[in-house]
Amino acid sequence: MSRIVECVPNFSEGNNPQIIKQITDTIAAVPGVKLLNVDPGKATNRTVVTFVGEVEAVIEAAFQGIKMAAELIDMSKHHGEHPRMGATDVCPLIPISGISMEETALYAQRLAERVGSELHIPVYLYEAAQANKSRSNLSVIRAGEYEGFFEKIHLPEWRPDFGPVQMNASSGAMCIGARDFLIAYNVNLNTQSTRIANRIAFDVREAGRVLREGNPFVGRIVNDENGEPVRIPGKLKHVKGIGWYIEEYGIAQISINLTNFHETPLHIVFEETRKSAEERGVRVTGSELVGLVPLQPMLDAGAYFLEKQGLSSGVNEATLIDMAIRTMGLNELSSFDPQTRIIEYLLQDPKNSRLISMSVKYFANETASDSAAPGGGSIAALAGALGASLGTMVANLSAVKRGWEDRVLEFSPWAETGQKLKDALLALVDEDTRAFDSIMAAFALPKDSPEQKNTRKIAIQNASKYATEVPYRTMKAAYDCIPLLSEMAQKGNPNSLSDVAVGIICIKTAVRGAWFNVLINAKDLEDRIWADNLVSEAEILLRKNHVACDEIANSIEAQLRS
Repeated sequence: MSRIVECVPNFSEGNNPQIIKQITDTIAAVPGVKLLNVDPGKATNRTVVTFVGEVEAVIEAAFQGIKMAAELIDMSKHHGEHPRMGATDVCPLIPISGISMEETALYAQRLAERVGSELHIPVYLYEAAQANKSRSNLSVIRAGEYEGFFEKIHLPEWRPDFGPVQMNASSGAMCIGARDFLIAYNVNLNTQSTRIANRIAFDVREAGRVLREGNPFVGRIVNDENGEPVRIPGKLKHVKGIGWYIEEYGIAQISINLTNFHETPLHIVFEETRKSAEERGVRVTGSELVGLVPLQPMLDAGAYFLEKQGLSSGVNEATLIDMAIRTMGLNELSSFDPQTRIIEYLLQDPKNSRLISMSVKYFANETASDSAAPGGGSIAALAGALGASLGTMVANLSAVKRGWEDRVLEFSPWAETGQKLKDALLALVDEDTRAFDSIMAAFALPKDSPEQKNTRKIAIQNASKYATEVPYRTMKAAYDCIPLLSEMAQKGNPNSLSDVAVGIICIKTAVRGAWFNVLINAKDLEDRIWADNLVSEAEILLRKNHVACDEIANSIEAQLRS
């Protein structure tokens, strides 16, 4: 799985487009990174840049951006309304998919160490990257700003985490951290009343509302013993919200910032807002996402609403996303295109899904051509994907079988598992061909000099290892489908037994077909210990697969004959 992170560095320059462009061009030049947004502010004299990509590429791009900013921005001449402490003021890393917050924090620490040692910039860690929680809050760290840090940096409690214990007059100091993704989300109401919208916002946001005597809206504010207003907490953690009126559409909205969608899912924000609106005689008509959104909250929302309807959530991604869009009304004010609004889809390289994007007919014709790829490895992965698809189909058919309505929760998790296995095997269809292409590319390298010959030899061996690993992964992914098909053979819709049988035969074919590709690619590897170990593991998997598949197929045949 790709490890995707977002990075949102804030650079202390918002007026000079040439400087801003040099910084963003440097970031965008790093392979594997996609520049999403550049937002300069003149009054703040600050530019917020957003880019995403594989974590290693993002770390490199962040470093290069910080380096360029340090070369171009002189903080001794900087003035702006926004608090700041350096040329690159703050650089947060945000996990999107395939990577945990803990891992992201480690990458932030690694970036901070490199910036401190190579660029000689004092660096402070913040939020999830900072182990010392007394100095993890960005505003606390930045207090005193650029001008105050010439003295602050020498205080023992404010020694930088990395870099020199001395303020860099030109580039200043900076903060690097890791935090959750912030989803900007607006909920639409069938009212123009900002007052009602605010009351609903106060119901759901974590901060809630202040306690008042008598009338909860205009009564005197109640203070605690310290003179601070007493607050009535709202329903949802990690939610900030306020009501406002949108003149363009003639409606009131609740503007929400969701700072942790893992603990407070997007669909729960929608549901609780809808409930509060109904309690106040107002109806939610739809909602809108501002900017980009990770894939997971959309999938979670789709699954939630399907389950609420008593249906299986084990459907494909497109169906889950469509359910989320329709139920939350994300198309009400403007079109919501998943391909341009979901981060992971925006990053997809069409080349990585060239084969599985073909029609069945075109794929068969492509296979039958005089090209060596797609070949047996891709076909083995496809056979496994079809086996997983059949098992998933039976799980979903069982979930909607008349008279089995109370068994949806039994079959839906199996269908979800099948969808994941199917997607993994489909990805391997294209990856097997990419592995073959990598071998061909290695053989095409020049070999005129001894150095070139050695480089070519190493490239061929590395590509051959990769081409051996991919079919082994196909074997494992296909083998992992057996519990699904076994469960469907025993407990699934009996009218679909033949489908399960075809599915298990596909799995047996996938594993054995991939096995032959492991053998052919491993035989010429010079690292015999690595190759022999992999072949040994693959052979054990092959034998276990044969036994399990034959047992299920024979059991189904006996049932159909009885």
